[in-house]
Amino acid sequence: MSRDQNLAVAQATTLKPIEEIAARLSLPSHHLELYGRFKAKIALEALSDAASRPAGKLILVSAINPTPAGEGKTTTTVGLGQALARLGKKATVAVREPSMGPVFGVKGGGCGGGRSQVLPMEDINLHFTGDIHAVTAAHNLLSAMMDNALFHGAVNLDVRQIRWRRVMDMNDRALRQLVIGLGGRLMGVPREEGFDITAASEVMAILCLTTGPADLIARLSRIVLGFSSQGKAVVASEVQAPEAMAIILKDALKPNLVQTVEGVPAFVHGGPFGNIAHGCNSILATRLALSCADFVVTEAGFGFDLGGEKFLDIKCREAGLWPSAVVLVATVKALKVHGGVALKDINKPDLTTSNSVWAIWPNMPKVCGSMVCVPSWQ
Repeated sequence: MSRDQNLAVAQATTLKPIEEIAARLSLPSHHLELYGRFKAKIALEALSDAASRPAGKLILVSAINPTPAGEGKTTTTVGLGQALARLGKKATVAVREPSMGPVFGVKGGGCGGGRSQVLPMEDINLHFTGDIHAVTAAHNLLSAMMDNALFHGAVNLDVRQIRWRRVMDMNDRALRQLVIGLGGRLMGVPREEGFDITAASEVMAILCLTTGPADLIARLSRIVLGFSSQGKAVVASEVQAPEAMAIILKDALKPNLVQTVEGVPAFVHGGPFGNIAHGCNSILATRLALSCADFVVTEAGFGFDLGGEKFLDIKCREAGLWPSAVVLVATVKALKVHGGVALKDINKPDLTTSNSVWAIWPNMPKVCGSMVCVPSWQ
């Protein structure tokens, strides 16, 4: 469906109060922090309160290598969650928050499509509950404190070996390579700098792997800013930034609860890219979902060789989880592209016996083989 059609479906849907959605997961109202009528954050205390409940089954949705427009992982994730709910199962979905860079780029929104969307779509695709802005602020606070320490000579950091760049939640190629610290003696240390997108921030990856406030500070403390002239790694704790960063992230730690088109509860929390980081929603949101529902459908970004394998090798290892089932999205469009068809031609039918779909098909057993490799740590 087109963006206009997706928007029409979203706007025609009558949303239920978020308290009603939370009640479906047996989440009491005192754990809800309301962001309007249809969005809420869930207090971290809900995790400890639900610790005694048996965990539900985790279902992972991934895909073969996608085309630039995406292959429908979120749509499949939401649709599967709704299908389980229609069958009378206590189900929920757990997905990432969209970044505004892709939202305003060629890919568009990240809330699914058609009648398989998380809502309110307009809010989620834009500022939502402010989590991505908090990550941006925490990341750039560390940048400012690092540059301040450089200015005062308080840290032994070689400006030629700084690895920590600033971030913003937007695609802006003009800011990728900069020179900062110009304007005179009081304006800082001149050096090369640049901006990445917030979804590529290490702070975003840390937010989605952390298990709570203390663990968050410990992980932030280990961020490598760069190297000294002697080659020694310089970390964030050396500029006294982690605690201040954690204060900025105190609300961003809390999972967000919304709903699908059909009123199925949906946790939308965290958004690390799959090519830069691990491409999965937060461990906190996934654990909370598993404690509240019998079936949790989640996704991993990009292709299975990126987000899918990182979900198994990084997120599952960190969280002590393992999916009960894996769904692989393999669209004809994607098979055509990876079979050699130009993007402009992927909508044209190809009925030849040696068409592009069959050209790429031998790759499928390899992708499926990656799904069944149970790690030694389990």
